[in-house]
Amino acid sequence: MSNSDRSRPAHKSAPLDKAEDIPAALRDGTKTRPIGLNPVIAPRRFPIGGAILGLGILLAGGAVIIGTLPRESSPPTPVASTRDSSDPTTQPNPTPSTTADSLLNHLPYTEAPDAELVSIGGGYRLRKTAAAKFQSMVAAARSSGVNITTISAFRSVEDQKRLFFGVGAARGQQPSKRAEVSAPPKYSEHHTGYAVDVGDGAVPATNLNQNFDTTSAYRWLKANAATYSFELSFPQNNIQKVSYEPWHWRFVGDINSLETFYKARNLKEK
Repeated sequence: MSNSDRSRPAHKSAPLDKAEDIPAALRDGTKTRPIGLNPVIAPRRFPIGGAILGLGILLAGGAVIIGTLPRESSPPTPVASTRDSSDPTTQPNPTPSTTADSLLNHLPYTEAPDAELVSIGGGYRLRKTAAAKFQSMVAAARSSGVNITTISAFRSVEDQKRLFFGVGAARGQQPSKRAEVSAPPKYSEHHTGYAVDVGDGAVPATNLNQNFDTTSAYRWLKANAATYSFELSFPQNNIQKVSYEPWHWRFVGDINSLETFYKARNLKEK
């Protein structure tokens, strides 16, 4: 699934050539595991059936009066639960599915409001909170002799339409094939304004390649990105089953960004 296709700024146009693609980052479809729990049956209690009759014999003037003691209340008989063990939604803490709202193995994201986006230089934009932290991070890296460059940041749904449909049509790719290297419109992390693709200015040949993880920029990010509230979106062997993308980082430094990337995916270790 590539949420990390190379993006051009809106004011720049690019030919539909190989530069538009990046290595595939496919989401493997994960299914909800069946939960082998038995239906929950309420414990059965046995009520005291009927009235409990007590005979009291009272002698009064030779007459025998037979009285009835008060009836004890009988609690209602509990009904066994109708919870269906084959339906995971009726089970406690069911294992969530990560593909319920997916399209071609990609998950949906809402496009960031334009008013929330600010420049981070080079024609690229991020949301205000992410942009401030990203620029501070880049400056800190530079002071350590590391040149972190920006390759892609916010992309609109319209940008993604061009990448997905335009390039796909130019190459004669079916949607399922195109989805191996590009997320469909409305299904890219870059729509959120929190995701950014980076490179190492000293070794641009590693841009958008998995060997980016051999660079000084990557090593610096691994050691310091969390200080600036950035994390690697798709590390090796990630629980989302997405291909390894060492260049793709996302901001998770406020509640909206955190919910965007965690609650939206409903992540849970299995």
